[in-house]
Amino acid sequence: MRTRGKQFAAARAQIAVDRTYTIEEAVPLVQKVKFAKFDETVDLSLRLGVDPKHADQMVRGTVVLPHGLGRTKRVLAIAGAEKQKEAQEAGADIVGGEELVEKIQGGFMDFDAVVATPDMMRAVGKLGKVLGPRGLMPNPKTGTVTADISKAVREIKAGKVEFRVDKTGIIHAPVGKMSFATESLVANAHALVESIVKAKPSAAKGKYLKSVTLSSTMGPGVRIDTTHIDVAVKH
Repeated sequence: MRTRGKQFAAARAQIAVDRTYTIEEAVPLVQKVKFAKFDETVDLSLRLGVDPKHADQMVRGTVVLPHGLGRTKRVLAIAGAEKQKEAQEAGADIVGGEELVEKIQGGFMDFDAVVATPDMMRAVGKLGKVLGPRGLMPNPKTGTVTADISKAVREIKAGKVEFRVDKTGIIHAPVGKMSFATESLVANAHALVESIVKAKPSAAKGKYLKSVTLSSTMGPGVRIDTTHIDVAVKH
């Protein structure tokens, strides 16, 4: 632990604490101060000026990152018989109907995302207590409950990211891997931020993006300059 502490301190010492960075500056800096021996995930943390206790200030949505996440998600599709072939052809890893609901209730969790057709939601609804806490419950608002199940599967496979503000007003979401080209991480970060800006609730007042921080799994955070983003929000 002491070695890790020294490495973290050395990395943090290379980041100016009295300034903020553009996304174009922050990404190469995060990559430069890397000290972990594995391919870390790069994340954005955004503190928003909303009160999630009010339904009209909830912020959630999805974005398909232009350069993906560096890994392919294992997708489970619960669909009616006529839609199961579409899900398979789109690349779903596990496809079935109500028998999958029973399998999940029995403890099966070997998947990263779940999509379902509307006609199956009466059965899928039984999984709320199992999938909900893991962020895996299909929802029409995130495009994971849809009649166009092939599109839903393809988007997730391509690097679709779901974001949702937590009870403290913060969104945490990945934008790729440390091994990505700098330009790819920059493009992914911009795509995520722009999607969250577009999802701003009309009921949210005052400063929307209070702070934005880019970091890797083990590394220190780099504060992002939100000035240009705030201008975009106002217009």
